[in-house]
Amino acid sequence: MRHFLEELEELQQRLLEMGGLVESSIRESVLMLVERRAQRADTVWRNETRINRLEIEIDELAVRLLALQQPIAGDLRFITAAIKINTDLERMGDLAVNIAQRAVVLIEKPMPKAFIEIPRMAMLAQQMVGKALDAFVRRDPDLAREVLLSDDEVDALRSYIYRDLIQFMQQYPSSIAEGVDLILISRHLERIADHATNIAEDTLFLVKGVDVRHHAETSA
Repeated sequence: MRHFLEELEELQQRLLEMGGLVESSIRESVLMLVERRAQRADTVWRNETRINRLEIEIDELAVRLLALQQPIAGDLRFITAAIKINTDLERMGDLAVNIAQRAVVLIEKPMPKAFIEIPRMAMLAQQMVGKALDAFVRRDPDLAREVLLSDDEVDALRSYIYRDLIQFMQQYPSSIAEGVDLILISRHLERIADHATNIAEDTLFLVKGVDVRHHAETSA
Protein backbone atom coordinates (compact mmCIF):
# COMPACT_ATOMS: atom_id res chain seq x y z
CA MET A 1 0.00 0.00 0.00
CA ARG A 2 2.83 2.39 0.86
CA HIS A 3 4.41 1.89 -2.58
CA PHE A 4 1.05 2.60 -4.25
CA LEU A 5 0.59 5.83 -2.29
CA GLU A 6 4.12 6.92 -3.15
CA GLU A 7 3.43 6.38 -6.84
CA LEU A 8 0.20 8.38 -6.59
CA GLU A 9 2.20 11.21 -5.02
CA GLU A 10 4.79 10.95 -7.79
CA LEU A 11 2.03 11.16 -10.39
CA GLN A 12 0.69 14.33 -8.78
CA GLN A 13 4.15 15.92 -8.51
CA ARG A 14 4.89 15.31 -12.18
CA LEU A 15 1.59 16.94 -13.12
CA LEU A 16 2.51 19.94 -10.99
CA GLU A 17 5.92 20.18 -12.65
CA MET A 18 4.24 20.05 -16.05
CA GLY A 19 1.77 22.73 -15.00
CA GLY A 20 4.57 25.00 -13.83
CA LEU A 21 6.29 24.67 -17.20
CA VAL A 22 3.03 25.47 -19.00
CA GLU A 23 2.49 28.61 -16.90
CA SER A 24 6.07 29.67 -17.64
CA SER A 25 5.57 29.15 -21.38
CA ILE A 26 2.38 31.20 -21.45
CA ARG A 27 4.06 34.04 -19.58
CA GLU A 28 7.23 34.03 -21.67
CA SER A 29 5.46 33.80 -25.03
CA VAL A 30 3.38 36.92 -24.34
CA LEU A 31 6.24 38.82 -22.71
CA MET A 32 8.10 38.37 -26.00
CA LEU A 33 5.58 40.74 -27.54
CA VAL A 34 5.36 43.12 -24.60
CA GLU A 35 9.12 43.52 -24.20
CA ARG A 36 10.02 42.92 -27.88
CA ARG A 37 12.61 40.32 -26.83
CA ALA A 38 12.89 37.26 -29.08
CA GLN A 39 15.28 35.63 -26.59
CA ARG A 40 12.33 34.77 -24.36
CA ALA A 41 11.34 32.18 -26.94
CA ASP A 42 14.29 30.03 -25.81
CA THR A 43 12.48 29.28 -22.54
CA VAL A 44 9.34 28.27 -24.44
CA TRP A 45 11.27 25.87 -26.68
CA ARG A 46 13.07 24.29 -23.68
CA ASN A 47 9.83 23.94 -21.76
CA GLU A 48 8.17 22.24 -24.72
CA THR A 49 10.82 19.52 -24.77
CA ARG A 50 10.36 18.81 -21.07
CA ILE A 51 6.54 18.99 -21.30
CA ASN A 52 6.51 16.39 -24.06
CA ARG A 53 8.79 14.11 -22.04
CA LEU A 54 6.60 14.49 -18.96
CA GLU A 55 3.48 13.67 -20.95
CA ILE A 56 4.94 10.28 -21.84
CA GLU A 57 6.22 9.64 -18.30
CA ILE A 58 2.86 10.51 -16.73
CA ASP A 59 0.93 8.33 -19.17
CA GLU A 60 3.24 5.38 -18.52
CA LEU A 61 3.00 5.80 -14.75
CA ALA A 62 -0.80 6.13 -14.81
CA VAL A 63 -1.27 3.09 -17.05
CA ARG A 64 1.06 1.05 -14.85
CA LEU A 65 -0.94 2.01 -11.76
CA LEU A 66 -4.19 1.05 -13.44
CA ALA A 67 -2.84 -2.28 -14.67
CA LEU A 68 -0.95 -3.43 -11.58
CA GLN A 69 -2.84 -1.86 -8.68
CA GLN A 70 -6.41 -2.08 -10.00
CA PRO A 71 -7.50 0.99 -7.99
CA ILE A 72 -11.12 1.60 -7.05
CA ALA A 73 -13.34 4.52 -5.98
CA GLY A 74 -11.41 7.72 -5.24
CA ASP A 75 -8.01 6.40 -6.35
CA LEU A 76 -9.46 5.31 -9.68
CA ARG A 77 -11.04 8.74 -10.20
CA PHE A 78 -7.73 10.40 -9.31
CA ILE A 79 -5.74 8.41 -11.87
CA THR A 80 -8.39 8.90 -14.53
CA ALA A 81 -8.40 12.64 -13.87
CA ALA A 82 -4.58 12.69 -13.98
CA ILE A 83 -4.58 11.11 -17.45
CA LYS A 84 -7.03 13.73 -18.74
CA ILE A 85 -5.17 16.60 -17.07
CA ASN A 86 -1.93 15.35 -18.61
CA THR A 87 -3.47 15.68 -22.07
CA ASP A 88 -4.83 19.17 -21.32
CA LEU A 89 -1.46 20.39 -20.07
CA GLU A 90 0.39 19.04 -23.11
CA ARG A 91 -2.03 20.82 -25.42
CA MET A 92 -1.61 24.05 -23.47
CA GLY A 93 2.13 23.72 -23.96
CA ASP A 94 1.59 23.38 -27.71
CA LEU A 95 -0.60 26.47 -27.72
CA ALA A 96 2.07 28.47 -25.89
CA VAL A 97 4.53 27.40 -28.59
CA ASN A 98 2.07 28.60 -31.24
CA ILE A 99 1.86 31.98 -29.50
CA ALA A 100 5.66 32.23 -29.35
CA GLN A 101 5.93 31.43 -33.06
CA ARG A 102 3.49 34.23 -33.88
CA ALA A 103 5.27 36.59 -31.48
CA VAL A 104 8.59 36.08 -33.26
CA VAL A 105 6.99 37.46 -36.42
CA LEU A 106 5.20 40.33 -34.66
CA ILE A 107 8.06 41.67 -32.55
CA GLU A 108 9.14 44.24 -35.14
CA LYS A 109 5.58 45.29 -36.06
CA PRO A 110 3.55 48.18 -34.60
CA MET A 111 0.82 46.95 -32.27
CA PRO A 112 -2.80 48.14 -32.54
CA LYS A 113 -4.78 49.27 -29.50
CA ALA A 114 -6.41 45.85 -29.07
CA PHE A 115 -2.99 44.42 -28.18
CA ILE A 116 -3.32 46.07 -24.75
CA GLU A 117 -5.87 43.42 -23.77
CA ILE A 118 -3.78 40.43 -24.87
CA PRO A 119 -1.35 40.55 -21.90
CA ARG A 120 -4.36 40.81 -19.58
CA MET A 121 -5.96 37.83 -21.30
CA ALA A 122 -2.71 35.89 -20.96
CA MET A 123 -2.49 36.73 -17.25
CA LEU A 124 -6.03 35.47 -16.68
CA ALA A 125 -5.35 32.26 -18.61
CA GLN A 126 -2.14 31.66 -16.67
CA GLN A 127 -3.93 32.25 -13.36
CA MET A 128 -6.63 29.80 -14.41
CA VAL A 129 -4.02 27.11 -15.02
CA GLY A 130 -2.47 27.70 -11.61
CA LYS A 131 -5.82 27.76 -9.79
CA ALA A 132 -7.05 24.65 -11.60
CA LEU A 133 -3.97 22.68 -10.55
CA ASP A 134 -4.17 24.02 -6.98
CA ALA A 135 -7.82 22.94 -6.85
CA PHE A 136 -6.85 19.48 -8.09
CA VAL A 137 -4.07 19.05 -5.52
CA ARG A 138 -6.10 20.47 -2.62
CA ARG A 139 -9.34 18.77 -3.73
CA ASP A 140 -10.94 22.21 -3.46
CA PRO A 141 -14.30 22.43 -5.29
CA ASP A 142 -14.73 26.15 -4.53
CA LEU A 143 -11.42 27.01 -6.18
CA ALA A 144 -12.36 24.83 -9.15
CA ARG A 145 -15.60 26.79 -9.53
CA GLU A 146 -13.60 30.05 -9.56
CA VAL A 147 -11.80 28.74 -12.63
CA LEU A 148 -15.12 28.02 -14.36
CA LEU A 149 -16.26 31.59 -13.70
CA SER A 150 -12.98 33.06 -14.98
CA ASP A 151 -13.52 31.39 -18.34
CA ASP A 152 -16.39 33.80 -19.04
CA GLU A 153 -14.07 36.79 -18.51
CA VAL A 154 -11.52 35.34 -20.93
CA ASP A 155 -14.25 34.79 -23.52
CA ALA A 156 -15.41 38.40 -23.13
CA LEU A 157 -11.88 39.68 -23.66
CA ARG A 158 -11.51 37.53 -26.77
CA SER A 159 -14.71 38.97 -28.22
CA TYR A 160 -13.52 42.53 -27.55
CA ILE A 161 -10.14 41.82 -29.17
CA TYR A 162 -11.80 40.26 -32.22
CA ARG A 163 -14.07 43.27 -32.74
CA ASP A 164 -11.29 45.79 -32.28
CA LEU A 165 -8.87 43.99 -34.56
CA ILE A 166 -11.44 43.61 -37.31
CA GLN A 167 -12.07 47.36 -37.19
CA PHE A 168 -8.32 47.97 -37.22
CA MET A 169 -7.81 45.78 -40.30
CA GLN A 170 -10.68 47.49 -42.10
CA GLN A 171 -9.15 50.87 -41.38
CA TYR A 172 -5.57 49.79 -42.17
CA PRO A 173 -5.64 47.03 -44.83
CA SER A 174 -1.84 47.00 -44.98
CA SER A 175 -1.82 45.64 -41.40
CA ILE A 176 -4.10 42.67 -42.05
CA ALA A 177 -1.28 40.15 -41.53
CA GLU A 178 -0.49 41.55 -38.05
CA GLY A 179 -4.19 41.69 -37.18
CA VAL A 180 -4.70 38.05 -38.14
CA ASP A 181 -1.68 36.97 -36.08
CA LEU A 182 -3.05 38.79 -33.02
CA ILE A 183 -6.48 37.22 -33.52
CA LEU A 184 -4.80 33.81 -33.61
CA ILE A 185 -2.87 34.60 -30.42
CA SER A 186 -6.10 35.57 -28.65
CA ARG A 187 -7.67 32.35 -29.92
CA HIS A 188 -4.76 30.31 -28.54
CA LEU A 189 -5.16 32.03 -25.15
CA GLU A 190 -8.88 31.26 -25.19
CA ARG A 191 -8.11 27.59 -25.85
CA ILE A 192 -5.61 27.55 -22.95
CA ALA A 193 -8.39 28.87 -20.71
CA ASP A 194 -10.70 26.15 -22.03
CA HIS A 195 -8.15 23.47 -21.10
CA ALA A 196 -7.79 24.98 -17.62
CA THR A 197 -11.58 24.79 -17.35
CA ASN A 198 -11.38 21.10 -18.27
CA ILE A 199 -8.99 20.55 -15.34
CA ALA A 200 -11.39 22.35 -12.98
CA GLU A 201 -14.26 20.18 -14.22
CA ASP A 202 -12.19 17.03 -13.69
CA THR A 203 -11.43 18.23 -10.16
CA LEU A 204 -15.13 18.65 -9.40
CA PHE A 205 -15.71 15.12 -10.68
CA LEU A 206 -12.85 13.84 -8.52
CA VAL A 207 -14.12 15.56 -5.37
CA LYS A 208 -17.88 15.46 -5.86
CA GLY A 209 -18.31 12.55 -8.26
CA VAL A 210 -20.48 14.65 -10.58
CA ASP A 211 -19.95 15.53 -14.23
CA VAL A 212 -20.22 19.31 -14.68
CA ARG A 213 -19.19 19.52 -18.31
CA HIS A 214 -21.32 21.80 -20.50
CA HIS A 215 -22.31 23.75 -17.35
CA ALA A 216 -24.37 20.84 -16.11
CA GLU A 217 -23.44 21.23 -12.45
CA THR A 218 -26.51 20.79 -10.28
CA SER A 219 -25.59 19.07 -7.04
CA ALA A 220 -21.86 19.79 -6.62
